[in-house]
Amino acid sequence: MPAWATWLLAFNAVTALVYGYDKAIAGGRRRRVPERTLLGLALCGGTPGALLAMWLFRHKTAKRSFRNGMVLVIAAQLVAVVALAALTR
Repeated sequence: MPAWATWLLAFNAVTALVYGYDKAIAGGRRRRVPERTLLGLALCGGTPGALLAMWLFRHKTAKRSFRNGMVLVIAAQLVAVVALAALTR
């Protein structure tokens, strides 16, 4: 497996774990993971892990502003992929 694929797989696993951790401590006394951090992890390449964790843990699925943030992250990533593909032609 190429190094970039290993890194991406590991990064998505970490992203899913952070989402799971945030869900586990929700409602308790511990300080939560900021939404900006959760969205930042997704933006930096952890979108598959974030979406999996949102579905698996039912985390942040009811909060409309967070869902809208995820849509913006995915849209930005799609624009970046299309632009990169156009540049490498």
